[in-house]
Amino acid sequence: MSLVKLSKDSTIHEIVSIIKRDGGVIIENFLDDDTTQDIYQTLSQQLELIPNGVDDYFAGTKTRRMSRLFARLPQMPLVAMNPVFLDTAKAILQTPLQAWSGELQIELCPDIQVGVTQAIQIWPGQKAQPLHRDDTVWMWQHPVYGREARVQIMFAVTDFTEENGATRVIPASHLWDDERAPKEDETVAAEMKAGDALIWIGSTYHGGGANVSNEPRIGLTMSYDLGFLRQEENHYLSLSTETVKNFPDELKGLLGWNMSTTFVGFVEHDGIMMNPIDMLNNQEFKTTGII
Repeated sequence: MSLVKLSKDSTIHEIVSIIKRDGGVIIENFLDDDTTQDIYQTLSQQLELIPNGVDDYFAGTKTRRMSRLFARLPQMPLVAMNPVFLDTAKAILQTPLQAWSGELQIELCPDIQVGVTQAIQIWPGQKAQPLHRDDTVWMWQHPVYGREARVQIMFAVTDFTEENGATRVIPASHLWDDERAPKEDETVAAEMKAGDALIWIGSTYHGGGANVSNEPRIGLTMSYDLGFLRQEENHYLSLSTETVKNFPDELKGLLGWNMSTTFVGFVEHDGIMMNPIDMLNNQEFKTTGII
């Protein structure tokens, strides 16, 4: 079984249907060539300053990883706000819930937020990463009942080939229980041209491939997670408020500067539960030192 490749012009319904069936899908031409080249130039220069990992088991000793991408990469909003990715994440994660508030039955819809961001450069000689599920960070149980925790993207900054360490995925493994162990011979390589993107869910087994080529490969990954879970990457410390203030309000909220529909994330001021976005956008609060 191989991964399905779809056009970026495919409907969100079609994309979501494939992901729910296979655990992931490849979107061709997710970003245009010029934007992809700009991202390559910026990341390749910055990755030169990043040392190799020191974990021979998971992170890799011939792999360079760099986070804080919203502070480092001007094109990150183009990835995060791309409707193919954002709308797919919303469609999968925002499953409504019926709840009682006194005698009133209400419908609640979970918010989503940016989880982790990372540029990953796999160099020749790096062995394959252990196969894993990303929702293990919250000890999610499988098969998933009710709702997925994460929708993630791996954007191919350079070509992804089986030889240079393309992400390996086990199709339909999101349907497995927690007793079944993943095996390497069950994986397929997410081979992509630069500019393509793999979108998968947190319950799907995957891992970086072994690079047996002569050139490094670069991928850019980012996740959307349920808004009531702790973010894997702490954006509140890695991004300055001045950086966040320059983003559109929707992206500010997606990065965590938001109060959810269930009041998660509020900031108290003068006895009022305020939305951090309102405080962030109000110059008065900056001058008084509240943020």
